[in-house]
Order: sequence, then structure tokens, then C-alpha cells
Amino acid sequence: MEFAEDTPSSPLDRPTIGEVIGARYGRRDVLRGALAMTAVATLTAKTGGLVGSQAEAAETSGAGSVPESAWSFQFPELEAAVDETHHVAEGYDADILIRWGDPVAPGAPAFDPMHQTAEAQEQQFGYNNDFIGFVPLPAGSDSADHGLLCINHEYTNEELMFPNYEQPTAETVAIEMAAHGHSVIEVQRGRDGKWSYRKDSPYNRRYSLRSTEMAISGPAAGHPRLQTSHDSSGTRVIGTVNNCAGGVTPWNTVLIAEENFHGYFKGENADPAEAQNHTRYGVPGGWYAWADFDDRFDIGKEPHEPNRFGWMVEYDPYDPSFTPVKRTAMGRFKHEGAETIENKDGRVVSVMGDDQRFDYVYKFVSYGRVDHNNRTNNFGLLDSGTLYVARFNEDGTVDWLPIVYGTGPLTPENGFNSQADVLIETRRAADLLGATPMDRPEDVAPDAQEGKIYVMLTSNEKRKPDATHPANPRAGNSAGHVLEIDVTDGDFAGLQDRWDILVLAGDPNDPNAGAQWGKGTSQHGWFVNPDNAVVDHRGRLWISTDGNDQETSGRADGVWAIETKGDLRGSSRHFFRCPVGAEMCGPFFTPDDGTLFVAVQHPGDAEGSTFENPVTRWPDFDDNLPVRPAVVAITRNEGGQIG
Repeated sequence: MEFAEDTPSSPLDRPTIGEVIGARYGRRDVLRGALAMTAVATLTAKTGGLVGSQAEAAETSGAGSVPESAWSFQFPELEAAVDETHHVAEGYDADILIRWGDPVAPGAPAFDPMHQTAEAQEQQFGYNNDFIGFVPLPAGSDSADHGLLCINHEYTNEELMFPNYEQPTAETVAIEMAAHGHSVIEVQRGRDGKWSYRKDSPYNRRYSLRSTEMAISGPAAGHPRLQTSHDSSGTRVIGTVNNCAGGVTPWNTVLIAEENFHGYFKGENADPAEAQNHTRYGVPGGWYAWADFDDRFDIGKEPHEPNRFGWMVEYDPYDPSFTPVKRTAMGRFKHEGAETIENKDGRVVSVMGDDQRFDYVYKFVSYGRVDHNNRTNNFGLLDSGTLYVARFNEDGTVDWLPIVYGTGPLTPENGFNSQADVLIETRRAADLLGATPMDRPEDVAPDAQEGKIYVMLTSNEKRKPDATHPANPRAGNSAGHVLEIDVTDGDFAGLQDRWDILVLAGDPNDPNAGAQWGKGTSQHGWFVNPDNAVVDHRGRLWISTDGNDQETSGRADGVWAIETKGDLRGSSRHFFRCPVGAEMCGPFFTPDDGTLFVAVQHPGDAEGSTFENPVTRWPDFDDNLPVRPAVVAITRNEGGQIG
């Protein structure tokens, strides 16, 4: 949600990551897009040749001086462009699996866009699908052809959802609440290689903001600041909101993020003690008029309700009766997601980004260790551990700072009276600890095989002129970059690592952009605004984007494959592109890398586009149907692994 980031709420009293990069490389060289290879070599011995101009990129692309055999990715590169439909590299199929309004719960009614109801929507596939996770069926197997697909629904576009939309009503608000949340569907790959989902599966279900009860656990559970007139215990909450990315745990539960929760609240704060807290999170955002119809979104009536959002939610996809749980030990902020791995000592490590300009990168390390003999023994691991925030130093090191009550400034003198307070106000705690404000951290993807962590830094158009990020080539718009963290001795729970730049995104043809790509990057291989990321089972990085369009880059959002090693390090190759107006979300591979699931979110979201007159009618291209967000299954024509 690019518009959500217009007003950063972080105090800028420390060097931003752009300033640190400038200090390490030399600002003049960075801004000119001319990083000296000697400077890059001091950061990592693995860095290949970077290119800073389109001509140079084209000359050294895979079709030129770089032989095809040098790439780990062997698919023919897709052309970068913008049109009304989706495209995938030659030799692959990209099939629509499920769309907004399709039946999910057994017995759900068929989609009727002209006569929508909240009751129907709570049984149907929600709007704006983001994160995708796949867990195999049967449980405990390594099946790659049969499983459960777990999908977030982040937000709603009223003008594209409702016919003749003018202003919110109680009915449209109820439908929007029902369209938020999460879907679980049983999917299977047939003998023809095509995926379908079972409409009558007992696993199928919807979680919605309107009616799904969830538990609150961990250090903040039951705290008075989480208590409301609807829940005096502070341990139960209805629904989850703005569900962006997520993760799948080593024991195959699913984590779903609560990101831009602030935008759903309105009103004048009724509790002065929450003023500083609400301000730091941007509450109230006032994007939606829900408070006019539901008191819990009015902070004048329920000032503690915002504190019940901004958490990571865990649930068991194999158990439809499982009550989803908000795990407060993992911190409260605008979670993009939470990619979780088992550390070499058996502890669980989850890496996370706070998706706002000038906010932070975090990780959570559990106290307990994964029990491989009893899956249910792992369900409380995320309730007990240490949350850390990252400080990126000019010497190339990363310090992980513990966010623990009583540590340093996290004391009553600064308004923290318990670990619950620290976690409810995670952002303010990180401010005081001296974490590094980043250029909008989104997905943070660990690579357990190589001991790496990849941080997607999408953009920061609010950076001061004397701290302009090198990948911000256009006024009012920035291109972002990708950081690589090298984990010390493969210990993801360690307190100090090293950081490096993998890619400075943007158009290498623009001499003012400061874009830097590996030498194999062609005219179709560059992009702006990295967002989500996934590392496949062969240790290769794939990135999806949010912000490419006709105006900013002349190309639609999509999926790019990035080399991370050797002579082609930082080289990017275009694999899939979205229809006009859409954002690319949720890339997730099956265990055999034979299928890549992707989520096409808010297709047709362009100026002047409406339910009646959208800029595209993807994916149905039926004049009687509106444009619809959808999940796509990508497979190779002849079978085998993607890429």
C-alpha cells in the first residue's frame, strides 16, 4: 500500500541507512551511480561486476557476452512492459487458481458482484490477496502436488469492488470487513499438471475481521492497555486486519501479519496515556469510515482497540477448529511478514520488517527448541523469546539490540513499566535503543542454506536532500534496494552479523538514479520497489515488486530472479509480469520447486478506474464481471523445477 507511507512517523535523530551507505561508499560516487569496484570489493569478495548504465547492461546481458550457462536461472527472459493481462516466461504456464468472490467454505454461494452481502463474502475468497503459504497434505508429508494454500487478504478498493460506489454505507463496510483476513483452500495438481482447488474440502475456511474470534497470548496478553469495553480480559479480539505478508513455521503452522492497522481508526483519542503511542503508529489514519458504523474503530470510544492490532497471528491450517493466536512476544509494528526458520541449535528465528519509511528490521529468537517428535509442543514457541532490532554500522557490521524491559533506556523513566509496555510500543522502544531507520523495510527473507538474510527496502521519498538514497532517481518517487546480511557462522540467533548491498534498484539508463545491477542485467531485468521475496529450495532469490507502472518504470510489477553469487551477483532476470495496476505479492514454491504460486493484488488500480469502467477486466475479461484479484499457479510446460 504505497499511499500508506506518505507520512513517516519515526524521529530522524540517527543516521538513516542511506547516510550509512553514503559514509561507506562516498556520497558523491553513490549519487553519480559510479560505485568503484574497489569499494564494492571491500564489502564482499563475492560481488561480481556491477553496471550503472543501460547500454552497459544490454551489452553484458545473458544474450551477449555473458553465456547462458553462467546463469543459475535458465528460463528465457520475459519482456518488460505494461498491458491488461499477465505474462510469464516462454515455456511456462500461469493459470488462474482462485479469484475474489470464488466459493471457499463448503456450500458458499456463487459470486454475484451486483448483489454482494457480508454473509456471502465471509464464505468466499476475500479481496486483495497478498501472502501465500503452502503446507503439504497429508500433514507430515513432503507432498508437492497436494496441500493447503493459505492466503492473506490485505485491504479493499471500494471503487473497484462495488457498483456505482459513491460513499460508504453500513452494508458496504460490513462487506469490506468480511473481505479482509485470510483464506485456506485445499489444492491439488492433476495428471495434466494443472492445479485446482476443492470447493467442498473440510479444510477450507475464511478468517475475517468481521466475526472471527482470535486469542491474544504472550507477555502483553491481558494487559490493561489491551482491554476494551468488548473484551475486559484483554485476551480475545475479533478479527485481524491489513494482512500483508507472513510465513510458514518449521512445524507447518502459518503466520499472518497485521500491517497498516492504523488506517482503519478515526476519532479523537480518549486516553491521554496513549497519545504518544498512537502518534508513533500514525493512529488514527482515517482511511476508512468504519468508525462511523462500528465503535471499536473510534479511538474516542475505544482508545485501546488499536493496541490489539499490529501483531503476528499464528494458526494451524490442518485444524479448522484452531483459534488463531496473536503472538505478542514478536512485537507490535506494521509487520510486512515473518519468515521463520529453525536455527542450527534448534531455536526458532523469525526475521521481520516494519513497513514504513524510516522504520526498522527485527528478529525474534525463541527460548525453546523445535520438537520434531510432537508437533503440538511447538505451538507456544513464539510466546517466549527475545525480540531484537537491527543497527547497521558504517563498518559493515549489524548489531542486534535486545528489546527487553529494563535494558538501557527501556525503563519506567521512559514510560515502560513492564515487558508488555515495551512490546505494545515496540517502535518507540527501538527508537530509544538506537536502531537504524531504514528505507521502508518490507519482506525479510532468510536463506538457511547459505546463512544469508535478504532485506527488501522498497522506497523512501521522504529522505532529506542531503541524505538522498542512491536508488531514488525520480522526484517524489524512489526505487529502493536490497540488502544482504551475512549471518556469522550460520547462527541466525547471533548478536552481530555483516551487511552488504546486493542491488540498488532503478533504471540504469538514468545517470542520476545511482542504480547498480550485476553485469548480466538486460533492459528487461531491472525494476523498482522490491517488496516480497522468496528463496527457493536451491538457495536462489526471487523478488516481487510493488511500484512499477507505466509512469514510474514503463513496466508492470512482477517477479524477477536475482543471482546472489559469483560473477553474475546482482544480475536480475524478468520472469512474470502483472496486468496493469496490479501489485505482485506472495511468491511461494512447492517443496519440489515445481510450482510457484503468486498473488496478483489490486489489478486495475489506476486513476479513473472503477467497477463499471476498469482499465482491465482481468482475469475473466467478461463485461459482466469486475476486475478481480486472484492467485496464479506457475508451472513448466514440460514439468520439472521452476527456473
